[in-house]
This record gives sequence, C-alpha cells and structure tokens, in this order.
Amino acid sequence: MEYDCFGDSPPLEGSPWCGELLPPALGQAFSKILCGLARPESRRGKTRNTALQDLSALLETSEFNGLFVGRDTPLRGTPEVLGQVARALEKFASPPREPDRRSDRHSEVAEKAVEVGLLFLKLLGKVEAAKNSFNCHAWKMGLHYMAGPIYIFAVTHTLVQPWTSPNSQDIAGEVLTLLLRVTECGSVAGLLHGENENEKGALNVILELLKPDLNKESWKNNPATKYVFSWTLQQVTRPWLNQYLERILPPSLLISDDYQTENKVLGVHCLHHIVLNVPAADLLQYNRAQVLYHALFNHLYTPEHLLIQAVLPCLLDLFPVLEKALHWNGDGARHSTYCDEVLQLVLTHMEPEHRLLLRRTYARNLPAFVKRLGILTVRHLKRLEQVIIGYLEVYDGPEEEARLKILETLSLLMQYTWPRISCRLVVLLKALLKLVCDVARDSSLTPEPIKNALLEAATDCMILLDHCSQGQVKDLLAKIPQSCNDSTVVNCIIRVQQASEDTPFHGT
Repeated sequence: MEYDCFGDSPPLEGSPWCGELLPPALGQAFSKILCGLARPESRRGKTRNTALQDLSALLETSEFNGLFVGRDTPLRGTPEVLGQVARALEKFASPPREPDRRSDRHSEVAEKAVEVGLLFLKLLGKVEAAKNSFNCHAWKMGLHYMAGPIYIFAVTHTLVQPWTSPNSQDIAGEVLTLLLRVTECGSVAGLLHGENENEKGALNVILELLKPDLNKESWKNNPATKYVFSWTLQQVTRPWLNQYLERILPPSLLISDDYQTENKVLGVHCLHHIVLNVPAADLLQYNRAQVLYHALFNHLYTPEHLLIQAVLPCLLDLFPVLEKALHWNGDGARHSTYCDEVLQLVLTHMEPEHRLLLRRTYARNLPAFVKRLGILTVRHLKRLEQVIIGYLEVYDGPEEEARLKILETLSLLMQYTWPRISCRLVVLLKALLKLVCDVARDSSLTPEPIKNALLEAATDCMILLDHCSQGQVKDLLAKIPQSCNDSTVVNCIIRVQQASEDTPFHGT
C-alpha cells in the first residue's frame, strides 16, 4: 500500500493503520516508525536510528502489551501493521545491491542486523507471552503477518556472507530459533510446509514476499534474496515441493541463466533439488523437463569446473525423468538417448582438456555415465578408449583423483562391454602396465595410500582384462617377472597370474 512519508512529518490522517483501525496514540507511533524506516538513504540522517529507538520504547509500553494480551479480539488492523513493521525492519537490515561491495557498507549492514535482530527478539517475546493469555486469536493473527519478514531476516543474516559478522549471525540464529519456538515448529521445514497435512506452512507467504525481488529486472537489487530463496528451497522436500513448482521453477532458471559462474552454480543446485523432489509426472507436464534439460545442457559449454560439477549430477538425475516414456520393443536398434548426447559432448571436451580441475571434474562423473548406459556404453567405446588411455598417462597431483576415477570407469566399461574388449587387449594392457611402472617409480609427494590404491585398481583392471580376453593377459605377462627388477611391478603381475589361475575363465 503506497503512502507518502518523505515530508517533514508523517501523514496521520487517512493512514491505513490509524483512525478507527488503531487508537490514535498507537496509530501515530506506528506511522512515525514506518515512515522513519522508509526514508531513502540519501535523506536518512538520524531518522532511521530514531525510528528503531521509538519502536524499542514502544515495545516496552503497556499500550503495546494490550495489542495481544487481555482482549477477546485483536485491535482492527493490528496484524497488518505488525507485518508492515516487520517488513520495514527486514528491508532496513538488507545488504546493498551487488555492485556496492565496500567493506564499510558490509560492516554497517551487520550493525543494523544486530539492532533489528534485538527488536525482533523483543517482538517475538511479546507474542510468546501472549500465548499464555486467553486471547489465542490475537497472537496467531499477528504472528501470521510477522513470520515471513522475520524468517527472511533470520536467513539473510544467519548464512556466512560478506555482509554478516559473527555477532549478527548469532543474533539472527537466536531470532530463527525463537520464531520456531513461538510457531511451535520442530524445524525450519515444518515452519515452511506445515507440521501436519491439515496445516499450511509459511512457504507460500515467504515466496510472495520474495517475488518482487525475483524477477529479471530486480533480482540483483538485493544480493541476499537469491541465497534466501535457495536455502529455503533446499528445506522443502517431497511430497510438499511440487505444490509450489510454478513459483520456484522460474526463479531457479533465472538465477542459473546468469553470466556469473557463482549464480549459475546456485541456480543449478536449485534445479537439482527440484528434479530430486518433484514427481516425474509433474516435471514432464508442459515440457518442463525438456526446458530443464536444455538449460543444463547449455552450461556444459562453459569451461568452469564448479559449474560442470553441479550440472553433470543434475543431468544424471534428470535422465530417468526424460527417458521414462522410452521403451525398447526389441524390434530394432535402440534410439539414442539424452544420456548418449551428454556423454558424447563430455567426451569431446575431455579428450583435449589440459586443465587439471576440469579433468578431475569430468573423470569424477564418468563412472556414473557408464553405469547409467550399461551395455549401451558400447556406442561410445572408441571415444572412451582414447580418453581412458590419455588420462592414465597424465600425473594428477598428490591425490590422483582423475586417474583413480578413470580406472573405475575402465573397470565398469569392461564389465558392461566385455565382448568388445578382447580386440583392444594390447592397447589397454600397455596403458595399465605403463601406469603401474610410473607409480612404482614415482618419487613425488604422492602419499603411499594413494599409490597403493592406484596399483590395486590397475591390477584389478588387468585381472578383468584377462577374463575378457580368455586368459591372454596371463600369457602376455608370463616373461616379465624374469626380466623386471622392480618388486612393485612384479608383485602386481604375480597377483594377476594367481587370480587367473584361481578363477579360470568361463565367460564374464
């Protein structure tokens, strides 16, 4: 509701929270406080500080206590006024827009948050005291309008962000804890979706409050909004989330479509949570799943390892939804799937990639693609062979994450596509033997447990390769122990030979 409060004195006549709605004294006090908090920064002066002091004093007066306690019905307009005050306080403590990243502004926001948090603690304390009175309707109505802004304030300043300080985080945490206690909710999730099936939670109100700051033109005006939205979204799971799909999907897509990697990652995490917690039928309706797929697929062209790490697991969880209606009747070749399309692009990017962080990210997710496609991985066997051999040759630092994941991929690949492996025996065996020799001669800072894990995985792959080739590996390695002086390499070969003898080949 629009009102002018930029003059020298706040308007009292005709104000929606005075006159017949509230007693004149309270109406005038609330109007003065709201107008003081609403002044623009350039004209603020000491008005806002005075408004906070006035509100603190008002909370201590007997007139304010009468808003809840000892009345059969609340004063007309009181709940709405308290909601307006809570909203104004939340806006007062909000951080400046993103371009203004000066540290002094951030410390000023943290100081404001402490002041506002203490006021919210007082306000919620009044509501909690009113719960013990006979007037249940009054405090419930007031809390209904206040809970949304207070929740947004608490989440904004509880999270570790540039505009928070340890003190402001502690105060905001106390506010959230008291809010849960006053609303009789056991958790934030219960507050958002309701503690039982018949009870409506506060999520709808909170999303309505966030909506003006979550459109294309305004979502960067308040840098906290995206974090509040994302954190709130993560708290709501099945079976409640699908009720809000129309309200949470557009902002998630908007955030993920930004040019900044940080925002893209945040948006993708929101989309992933939606994929995991909304039924497939709802995602398939109106081609929502297709929209999600294309939005995620386009991110694969961005060479940012944090973004790729967020996108690939999300796509892997989206594939079952997209391919839910695809059934193979056995009367011809299976059609290419979305997973095929993504894996083809990933392999294209993996082969020439030289940046270690991206190599590790791709390698980390490759086993999941092989598991997803199963025997259909044979379509990508040639490309996978090139990637596997190339990645096994490159030292990946002390943790050797990329090579360990590539060995896991090779193991899965041989298990799923074993009839096609024997023709690649020599190439794969050379790559594995070279890896064993490199690790045995490695004098770098790689920890011994990592070296042992690499040798163990490489040896297991050679054993699998021997089974896939009907014992040919054992024959090819037979003369190496006689001419090799490295005990580590010899031990690996002996283990392959013993495993082949203990489990004769009868098919894989």
